[in-house]
Amino acid sequence: MTSETKEKAKAPTNPSRPQPKPPFPKQHQDKPGIESELEPRPRYQAEDYRPAGKLRGKAALVTGGDSGIGRAVAVLFAREGADVAIGYLPEEKSDAEETRQAIAAEGRQCLLLEGDLTDAKFCDAIVDKTVKKFGKLDILVSNAAHQNRKDSLDDLTDEELEKTFATNILAYIRLARAAIPRMKPGSSIIATSSVTGILGSKALPDYSATKGAINAFTKTLAQSVVDKGIRVNAVAPGPVWTPLNPADEGASPEKVAKFGSDVPMGRPAQPEELAPSYVFLASNADSSYITGIVLQVMGGETAGG
Repeated sequence: MTSETKEKAKAPTNPSRPQPKPPFPKQHQDKPGIESELEPRPRYQAEDYRPAGKLRGKAALVTGGDSGIGRAVAVLFAREGADVAIGYLPEEKSDAEETRQAIAAEGRQCLLLEGDLTDAKFCDAIVDKTVKKFGKLDILVSNAAHQNRKDSLDDLTDEELEKTFATNILAYIRLARAAIPRMKPGSSIIATSSVTGILGSKALPDYSATKGAINAFTKTLAQSVVDKGIRVNAVAPGPVWTPLNPADEGASPEKVAKFGSDVPMGRPAQPEELAPSYVFLASNADSSYITGIVLQVMGGETAGG
């Protein structure tokens, strides 16, 4: 733990620190979206979070780790003692560099892995490169996602359908297939699901379908590897303030400004509010008897299953 991290651990907590609420500035970005250009900037530093060495000596791979939830997860994993590899698209390199610097500030190593998860070979390659760099792989977080809202199913092209499935669910399956033979008992796999995979979303038919598939695959995989001592779980967020939203081709600047206002808490989550859930599911100190769950973090929305 660095001196800076130690100081953070000593600092007084501020549980009442307010999080940004809509309306936000009207804005739109070209895909894939850059976090440094988002206003307000998403919060990933988790200033109130106190580390306990729960992941000390672990090696993790986080896809979509350049920004949004993935960045916040990568930073908290590092704060808990893990070295972290992050996957990202070439267009996201500036965000990835900021994540690398944040991980280095926590005193841990960060491996940048640039490429496209819709390429099956890249899924294999990033697992190989992570193991080569760190000598092992203890935690896999399949988090990268693609989405575009549509007015109706008629607007869903085959090209868009295939890209959404390739990014969101096929990559998860391929990453898990590559990672499991490298993992030892006590390892953990975590996928990012969504409220849309539980409740559905009429504007996101393909995206919602992939998130439902993530939930089913998570439960299935958990059963198949439990005898290996590997746990598999998913986190289902409600709305979260990340570049995914203003880069949604079907979301107008006006809709982005109101994003998250319709949940009971009246705002989207900040990435720093999601990341502790991933630490919980990665840590054997916290969740050694938990596998096959979809943990809902949905701002007051409630749902079974």
